[in-house]
Amino acid sequence: MALTAVGVNRQPASEEGLVTLFLSGDVMTGRGIDQVLPHPCPPRLHESYVTSALKYVEIAVQANGPIARPVAFDYIWGEALAELDRVAPDLRVVNLETAVTTSEDQWPEKGIHYRMHPDNIPCLTAAGIDCCVLANNHVIDWGYSGLLETLQSLERAGLATAGAGRNQKTAEAPAVFTLPGKGRVLVFAFGHASSGVSDEWQASVDAPGLSVLPDLSEATVAEVRARIAIAARRPGDLVVASIHWGGNWGYEVPRAHRTFARRLIEEAGVHLVHGHSSHHPRGIEVHKGRLILYGCGDFLNDYEGISGYEAFRDDLALMYFVTLDPHKGQLVRLDMTPLQIKRFRLQRPSDTDRRWMRDTLNRAYACFGTRLEEGEDGRFRLAWRQDGD
Repeated sequence: MALTAVGVNRQPASEEGLVTLFLSGDVMTGRGIDQVLPHPCPPRLHESYVTSALKYVEIAVQANGPIARPVAFDYIWGEALAELDRVAPDLRVVNLETAVTTSEDQWPEKGIHYRMHPDNIPCLTAAGIDCCVLANNHVIDWGYSGLLETLQSLERAGLATAGAGRNQKTAEAPAVFTLPGKGRVLVFAFGHASSGVSDEWQASVDAPGLSVLPDLSEATVAEVRARIAIAARRPGDLVVASIHWGGNWGYEVPRAHRTFARRLIEEAGVHLVHGHSSHHPRGIEVHKGRLILYGCGDFLNDYEGISGYEAFRDDLALMYFVTLDPHKGQLVRLDMTPLQIKRFRLQRPSDTDRRWMRDTLNRAYACFGTRLEEGEDGRFRLAWRQDGD
């Protein structure tokens, strides 16, 4: 199998004329993490087994040791901050999987309700996040009032959003970023029922909600293509489709997801598919020179010490640094930094854990013609099979 691995080049993207994006999977700063930040919400939960968010703090402490509360706003990012400074990406995009609200209007009959207090938003700005994708299955956990406060809070903090809005037009509109000397990046976001996103949450002409994919059909691809055109896409724009889809566990990627992602590239003009929802990383594909991340895995969560899915190691996370050619819209390289969530903070994993992650993901990537290769300082670089090989 012929693979392409671009040689190591640590020059900043701005000096190369390339565009580098930082992407992550789910950033879940609600519940237990919110409780250790300076301004926690009331801890009461409406879960069948856990009635206080403080219980998740207690479980994490039992697993990995004490957390001195309150933590500083930048605490949760840990060693990810040094990586962001080192790479200096042009744009930082995360899937923010929590409501940012003090609303008590919890969604009825929903098993889990994530929220972070609006006064804890500095935990996002501390990492220089540019865009919060909101088309996911937790942003309306605290009702439409909670969604509206989330939008208002993020907007007030200067954070762009995609995938949710006060009406259908704003929910479906992209977040648009102009990069000096490099053109624009358009981030579109979509939720899908396979991740638990409710069809009820679709925004309407005069009501708030999300941008929800009705299905993964050819008709929906055409609808996405039209939406991109309506957004006044210009020649040279880079288009990101950020999709919350799929189940929480397991490495298999449904055939329908593969077909849909490829059609977005072939027919809708998407340059990068940013998939998330799975609690651990899933497959990566390079199709016609363009990157598809089927599931980025959790980046921050409060699951420490919770048993049941240890085999998937959801404590291990990846930072994705995607470098694109803004003229061709194709992947130049993908570097990934492995990290581990411990005491609600990101840190470098042990060599044993890093190798486990590499070997496990390489087994999952084999059917896509991709592979993780060892980079410098314990980082990974993607190698991929050229189309047609």
